[in-house]
Amino acid sequence: QVVESGGGLVQAGGSLRLSCRVSGGIFKINALGWYRQRPGEGRDLVALLTTAGSMQYAESVKGRFTLSRDYAKNTVYLQMDSLKPEDTAVYYCATNNYYSVDDFASADFDSWGQGTQVTVSS
Repeated sequence: QVVESGGGLVQAGGSLRLSCRVSGGIFKINALGWYRQRPGEGRDLVALLTTAGSMQYAESVKGRFTLSRDYAKNTVYLQMDSLKPEDTAVYYCATNNYYSVDDFASADFDSWGQGTQVTVSS
């Protein structure tokens, strides 16, 4: 089970930290991704923790968003800094429990959280 938390309302330029808690432990998963879905749009991958342990980011968030993990808390965090109004979206955490994920192109996930709303005001 995957559960996100940490969303909210923040002014442009501010920061939020999203949490993704994975029941059973993050050491058991193959990969983890953070997606976002803006109103009226599809779901886009913005941050990826690959099977090899590397952290990759979409160009739109590179330099502003940072992944980190706490094995003791079974949690992966998405630190979001310098937030912009266009970052407003529902953010979803997802895990892959079956095969390797090396990059955005191979990203595929089988377990999803319920999403958490992030709203950035201008």
